Amino acid sequence: MRWPAPVMTVLVLSILLAPSVGLAQDGAVKIGVLDDMSGPYSENTGPGDLLAVRMAVADFGGRALGKPIEVVSADMQNKVDVGVGIARRWYEQDQVDLIIGIPHSAIALGVVKLAEQTNRLVMPTAAATAELTGKACSAHSVHWVYDTYGQSKTIASAIVKQGGDSWFFITVDYAFGIALEQNASDFVKAAGGRVLGSARHPLNTSDFSSFLLQAQASKAKVVVMANGGTDITNAIKQAKEFGLDRGGQRLAGLLIQYPEVHALGLPTAQGLLMAASFYWDMSPEARAFTDRFTAAKGMPPTMIQAGTYGATMHYLKAVQAAGTDEAKAVMAKMKEMPINDFMTRQGRIREDGRVIRDMYLMQVKTPEESKGEWDLARIVGTIPGDQAFRPLAEGGCPLVKK
Repeated sequence: MRWPAPVMTVLVLSILLAPSVGLAQDGAVKIGVLDDMSGPYSENTGPGDLLAVRMAVADFGGRALGKPIEVVSADMQNKVDVGVGIARRWYEQDQVDLIIGIPHSAIALGVVKLAEQTNRLVMPTAAATAELTGKACSAHSVHWVYDTYGQSKTIASAIVKQGGDSWFFITVDYAFGIALEQNASDFVKAAGGRVLGSARHPLNTSDFSSFLLQAQASKAKVVVMANGGTDITNAIKQAKEFGLDRGGQRLAGLLIQYPEVHALGLPTAQGLLMAASFYWDMSPEARAFTDRFTAAKGMPPTMIQAGTYGATMHYLKAVQAAGTDEAKAVMAKMKEMPINDFMTRQGRIREDGRVIRDMYLMQVKTPEESKGEWDLARIVGTIPGDQAFRPLAEGGCPLVKK
C-alpha cells in the first residue's frame, strides 16, 4: 500500500520528533535552583542549595543520557509573582526539567501547579507546608526534606510531655507559618494542652516588640515561634531582651536550625529543642559529606542543603534508570527506587509525594558541652518515619486511592 504524500510526511516527522530511548527529549537534563539567595532564608537554603545541586551533579559524573547536565539558578526574592514567573519561564521557554529548592511555601504551591501544566517536575526541598502532600499534592512533585506536620509533631509532643501545656504562637503571616501554627495547635490540643492565642507578623520583620508583649500578657507557659531564618533569630533575641524566659515562659521554635543557633549563641540558645531530618555530625558518612561541603562553603550543610543534594542525586539516578527525562517516567522510577544515602536509610517516596524517613529530636548544647564552633546540638530522640509524618489517609491527597 502506498501512503499519500501528506500522510507520509506526517509519519516521517512523527518518527523524527519522537523521543528516543536513552536520550534527553530536549537535548539536555536541566535543573533549576529557585531559591532565597539573599533574604531571610538564605543561610539555610540559597547558595548552599545551589552548591549541593552542583556537588550532586559532579558526583553523578556531570552527564546524563549522553548529554551534559545543566544547572541554572535564580533568586525568587520571597515574592510569589517573581518566583512563579521565573518558574513559568524556565518550564515553558528554557526547557528546565526539574525545579528544586523554593523555601517559600506559597511559591512552592504555585510551582507545583505549573509543573502539572507543563509536564515537568518540582522537588520543593526547602518549602515546609504539609499541604504539598495534602490537598495540593501532585504526581509531579516530591516533598523531600521536612514539613510542617513532622516539625510540629516532633516539637509539640516533646514540650507538652515536659509540662508545657499552654501555648502562644508568634507566626509569620503566610502559608508556611500558618501551616506550622495549625499543625502544632492540633498536637498541643490532642495532648491535652491549650492554645491561648497567636500574633502574626510579616516576613522579614525586624521589630517583634508588639507581638512579644501580646505573648507576655497571655501568661502562656510556652511562647513558640512559627517562623524561620532571620525571623526566628530576631524573635528569640528580642524575647530574651523582654525577659519572657525570666518571667517563667519557655521559648521554643518549630523550625530552628543550627545557623540560627550559631547566630543566637549557645548562652542564649542552650536548651532549645530542634526537629531535624539531618545533623552534620550524626554519622561518619554525614561527616564525610560535611567536610566536602564545608570546604566549599565555610559552614556545615543544613538539613535542607543536605536534602537538596540527596534529592538531586535520586532524580539523576531515576533519569538514568528511565532512559529519558520525561516527567512521568522519571517520577515512576523515583517512587520505585529506595533512598539510601548519608542522610536517609531505607527511605521511600510515598504515593502522595512525601519522602518517609526518620526524624530526630535534638537539643541545643550548653556552652560547656560544646567542643567547637559548630558543635551545637545533640540528638535526644529518634522518631521513625512512619510515625513522624502525617498518615497517608489523613492528608486529603487526591492521588491516594480510597
